[in-house]
Amino acid sequence: MSLKDSKIIVIKIGSSLLVDNDRKIKRKWLLSFAKDIQKLKNMNKKVIIVSSGAIALGCIKMNFNKKNLKLDKSQAIASIGQIELMNLLTETFSNYNLNISQILLTLEDTEERRRSLNAKRTLGNLFDLDFIPIVNENDTIATSEIKYGDNDRLASRVAQISNADSLVLLSDVDGLFTKNPKLSKDAKLIKKVENLNEDLKNLNFKGVNELGSGGMNTKIEAAKICYLSGCNMIIANGLHFNPIDRILKQNNYTIFVSKVSKLDARKKWIISSISPKGELIIDEGAKKALKNGKSLLAAGIKKVNGKFNKGDHIKILDKFNKEFARGLCSFSSSEVEKILGHQSKEIKKILGYITKSEVVHKDDMVEI
Repeated sequence: MSLKDSKIIVIKIGSSLLVDNDRKIKRKWLLSFAKDIQKLKNMNKKVIIVSSGAIALGCIKMNFNKKNLKLDKSQAIASIGQIELMNLLTETFSNYNLNISQILLTLEDTEERRRSLNAKRTLGNLFDLDFIPIVNENDTIATSEIKYGDNDRLASRVAQISNADSLVLLSDVDGLFTKNPKLSKDAKLIKKVENLNEDLKNLNFKGVNELGSGGMNTKIEAAKICYLSGCNMIIANGLHFNPIDRILKQNNYTIFVSKVSKLDARKKWIISSISPKGELIIDEGAKKALKNGKSLLAAGIKKVNGKFNKGDHIKILDKFNKEFARGLCSFSSSEVEKILGHQSKEIKKILGYITKSEVVHKDDMVEI
């Protein structure tokens, strides 16, 4: 599915597209970007923008250097910069009669199913009201333990939650190359990636700048989430004016083509979790049962790693400690430790109360 065929499109813009190396706001670029969004809207596309820039704009206003900021100070700077960012976007988009709204998310908002469904509902209502959602990580309250760390993966989770057809990551390069194009003249653009493991196994990129966070590696992580969510992902050069129009007219970018996904919305959400809370190691018999579409029972569990609560995301590993599946556990880690290896009919006697017989129900599990 091309961008022209996509009904819902998520576009991520980074700090380096909003602010130049001299710490000046790139107003002309932003105006051209707004014109692109108007074009998409005229094509009856639903658009979500994931924008970095709050901390960068806050640093400009307060004349601070982002590299020297500690976490607590960066949260305060983000609070100041968030208003600067939204004022800038509101002013710019109003030139094309585009209405925008703001959604601030943390990691937990997408990891917890109830919150992720609330976010999806809000996005849908904003579409109905003909507003463009501007999404950003809530840097004012996020800590180093729960932050996405970059907005590439945040954008991929927003794409997954909204059931987007395409995610566009606007970068400072044309796409994914065989080598780092800033260091190697013989680097070649990879225009299409259809098999993540095979096509990318020999590539290794790193790259950061002062105002942004994350390089090509974070984009690959984002692609993995999209890949399993039925969403195509494009990495394209955002430094040019009208970057979206360039994508529509040219073929000078990298597209990650998602495999056809038969996962329902619940299983998409399970498999794309960024931070599973624990692990269950199972025996060969249990693995065979899961392959045949059965639920995971206590009898087949050999070991528990980590601490987690009922309903949390967990990994399911085979006897070689290789990840085999992911799911939502019906028991806490302390409960599983008590019942592992036992028959389902013994659970009530061991725990002292009636509960489910399946540790991970087949409907709450996705094979990797």
